[in-house]
Amino acid sequence: MSLNYIRNFYEGCLRPPTVIGQFHTLFFGSVRMFFLGVLGFAVYGNEALHFSCDPDRRELNLFCYNQFRPITPQVFWALQLVTVLVPGAVFHLYAACKNTDQEEILDRPIYTVFYIISVLLRIILEIIAFWLQSHLFGFQVHALYVCDASSLEKAFNVTKCMVPEHFEKTIFLSAMYTFTVITILLCIAEIFEILCRRLGYLNNQ
Repeated sequence: MSLNYIRNFYEGCLRPPTVIGQFHTLFFGSVRMFFLGVLGFAVYGNEALHFSCDPDRRELNLFCYNQFRPITPQVFWALQLVTVLVPGAVFHLYAACKNTDQEEILDRPIYTVFYIISVLLRIILEIIAFWLQSHLFGFQVHALYVCDASSLEKAFNVTKCMVPEHFEKTIFLSAMYTFTVITILLCIAEIFEILCRRLGYLNNQ
């Protein structure tokens, strides 16, 4: 019983009941995570070390960098990926508890409804992440960042800081926005696929 439970949960996470869902898993799991894990570390890995302000003092650099990056992009995007995975994982955990195979999910109305809800939750979470990303990081990384350092030391009201590899970061930022949009479109297409399959199933009945 426990082996069937684990097998159903594992297969559900890796092989969703829809074709678009399987492509979404491949896109989400392979391309997006590889892009973030490998290229994200290369672009943002040493950003704090090369972030320098005028005058170039360690405490000033750290203070302004924390102001420039309230949360590091890698941490934000990792949290986004984990959060978006939760609705699907919860659904497949529920299906595994009921000992339901993936082939049977779209044949049962109640499971179909729950699965659509999990996809809608993924869309909502991606939209929230898109908004938060635009609020935290904007759409472009500029070469200079103006830092308000008055609370650190009265001698420095406003200081300018150099942002390393700003052009690479702008490209990477645009790519992460694109991935979010593609994921949302895939989720919407998956809902349409489910509805078309259910309508075809009802017509056959």
